[in-house]
Amino acid sequence: MDSIKQAVELARAAENAPRQGAHVGLSNGVLDSSRSLDPQIRDVRLDAGHLEAARIVAHGAASAHGRYYDMLRTQVLQEMDKKNWQFLAITSPTAECGKTVTACNLAMSISRLPERSVLLVDLDLRKPKVADYLGLSSTGGILSVLEGRATLQSAIVQASLGPNSMLVLPGSVASSGSSEWMASQTMSTLLQAIKRDFRSRIVIFDLPPVLLGDDVISILPRMDAALLVAGVGNTSVSDIRECQKHLQRTPVVRTVVNKVTDSNGSYYGYY
Repeated sequence: MDSIKQAVELARAAENAPRQGAHVGLSNGVLDSSRSLDPQIRDVRLDAGHLEAARIVAHGAASAHGRYYDMLRTQVLQEMDKKNWQFLAITSPTAECGKTVTACNLAMSISRLPERSVLLVDLDLRKPKVADYLGLSSTGGILSVLEGRATLQSAIVQASLGPNSMLVLPGSVASSGSSEWMASQTMSTLLQAIKRDFRSRIVIFDLPPVLLGDDVISILPRMDAALLVAGVGNTSVSDIRECQKHLQRTPVVRTVVNKVTDSNGSYYGYY
């Protein structure tokens, strides 16, 4: 938990600084053998301009900011490979910390590795934003799968840019029953299907903030590891300490600290 302690120190420094103004439609069989795809999975071409405007910068090796996500990617994958982990939860203490931007960029960075593949799942049922950041259609999505209105395969898209691609299970509309879905047997069945059918892929889950409800607490036991995203100016010392209580039983592979101002002008750091 050393990374969380370092985040506490950054949050303390920021506090002392002056402020600026049902049934899941699942199919049998392996979908992901040798990265082959079920024909139901649609291919969607991403727009580089939209990604840049949304701060999704890790789609190309030439990006100055993207290299930080590449470094984060390498360290996260080393930790996960060491323990044979597949499911990575990305969360934050509170809103506006940049967890979805981090999830999208990390997935993009992994997708550029020739021998790795990734599935990005928008599991923030309270405020799904992955589709918005990537420029995807927000129809259907994971909620339609949980409600039995769509199959898992038909809800997933292959998001491509240039020679690189990743699978995305986006969200659509916010759910008033987010907490109940997280703790449901339906969700457990869906996660088991993802683990089985996409076993060769790292699966990144963009979760809600920890302190906005019991969603994250409910789903964490089904995750292998977590990555915590804090925001300088948005995250307080008490917020991080409260998160630390909830994350005690979940390995935290890294803590990303967004909105860090330093002499090099980088806009986030990680520990």
